[in-house]
Amino acid sequence: MEQLKLLFTKDGVQYQISRNRNVSEEHSFFVTEESPENALSQKIDEILALKKYKEITVISALNHFTLMPEGFKEHDLGYGLIAYNAPVDEDQEELMLSVNKKFGVQFYYTFPKSIYQKIKNTAIPAKFNFSGEQFLNQITAKNQKEIHINLYHQQCEFFALDHKKIILYNNLDVNSEVDFLYFIMFTISKIGFGIADTQFFVYGETTENETFISELKKFVKSLKIVYDNIPNKNFILNAR
Repeated sequence: MEQLKLLFTKDGVQYQISRNRNVSEEHSFFVTEESPENALSQKIDEILALKKYKEITVISALNHFTLMPEGFKEHDLGYGLIAYNAPVDEDQEELMLSVNKKFGVQFYYTFPKSIYQKIKNTAIPAKFNFSGEQFLNQITAKNQKEIHINLYHQQCEFFALDHKKIILYNNLDVNSEVDFLYFIMFTISKIGFGIADTQFFVYGETTENETFISELKKFVKSLKIVYDNIPNKNFILNAR
């Protein structure tokens, strides 16, 4: 039986169907201004009805989140903590927790309750995770200042690390390369990272965002493309 992986971003869903880790299908669906109000919900129904899945893995890159030290147990504060970063509707959003032991942090994040219930109602075993935690597991940090940037379709997330310690994580919408570049450079200056001694690593939708990367190269001294999404090899969906 096939396994289904779903990656939710701000404007849609990307999904893979695989058997024994061999990807047979990978597709993307993005909502536009012309899409019906329930277009994403209908698409999820369609995807869930395609196959008899053995397991479903759900990864949320939606930017309703907060980052806390591992071991923080005041879970009832989760919604309130997220509300410092983004507006939260407790009636419409399910509160989730994702722990990364590698770096000793945990993420509280929310996921749309309507889609959460659709998936749970299939009675198929389902695992939920946050993209930031998934991304962290793919990072090999060294004893230096580093910026790790994961690019999506009109969205990105990035970590700032200083000698293997997380200084900052953010997840934001990308409306233009100029705005994104300004935000990255502004962030670096605020946390005291110098351009000359900071290593940049880029992952994900690098082809779609090649203009941003070419502009970033004009300002930084060291930039490495670690992983570029190719057909049936979406970076986050293939992360272990």
